[in-house]
Amino acid sequence: MKHLRGPILLSIAAAIVTLGLKSGAWYLTGSVGLLSDALESGINLVAALVAYFSLWYAARPVDLSHTYGHEKIEFFSSGLEGGLIVVAAVAIVRTAIDRIINPIQLEALGLGTLISALAALINLVVAQILLRVGRRHHSIVLEADGQHLMTDVWTSAAVIAGVALVALTHRQWFDPLAALLMSANILWTGFGLIRRSFNGLMDRALPEDEVAKIRDVIGGRLEAATTFHALRTRRSGARRFADCHLLVPGDWNVRRAHDLAERIEAAVREALPGLELTLHIEPIDAAVSWKDSDLLKIEPPR
Repeated sequence: MKHLRGPILLSIAAAIVTLGLKSGAWYLTGSVGLLSDALESGINLVAALVAYFSLWYAARPVDLSHTYGHEKIEFFSSGLEGGLIVVAAVAIVRTAIDRIINPIQLEALGLGTLISALAALINLVVAQILLRVGRRHHSIVLEADGQHLMTDVWTSAAVIAGVALVALTHRQWFDPLAALLMSANILWTGFGLIRRSFNGLMDRALPEDEVAKIRDVIGGRLEAATTFHALRTRRSGARRFADCHLLVPGDWNVRRAHDLAERIEAAVREALPGLELTLHIEPIDAAVSWKDSDLLKIEPPR
């Protein structure tokens, strides 16, 4: 987990630099679009700091109070980031509507646009790094921060387009209109992060293709007269967990059942690195073994 903090530190540095650049661009031009862009960079900085803290906390080893580890804090972090994105979008909408009602003359558009474009380029590079590393290591924190920066990039693109249209047409309303259009995209990203965080906190099952792969691997390692059922899966930050009941003949000794379980768990770890499988062994010929889980009523047939 410590190796993931480097990209977040890069995100923090980028947020500080772009916040300064965009604030300068807004000060020079008076553009509400550039103001909204600067506001989002400020939120980027707060979000990156929260992400860094969550990665530090998630890296702590298991303890008696958190026997599954601390990785689930990543969902809180990404949910908070989604909420901040939504707040930024609402603030942009309010400011843009006010500027439509009370327009002002923009100044120094060329220099302001150039500064904003430089900030957008910085965010684009950092966002791609965060997204690539986040997907490689299944880190929702890095992916959330990367998506947040990409919304900033698209916001900057729209703002630059709005300012350019103002310079070409001298119609001041193009500036707040661009801010309003991009606020919709920002809201979509924010609500998407909130939804993903909610699913993680509610222990939503792993994607169907991963669950199907787990079933195939377990089924491929079973011996004659054995089976399994009641498979459950969930994600906690970058870690994935699964458990199920392994049914074996009642006259098997503990060692034989345990050896089969070890082979199955090893095969699943090889097929899906980072996934922790727990098997509960039960006698296949006992009636209670077929009635001890509510999942049996809804589990798809094999």
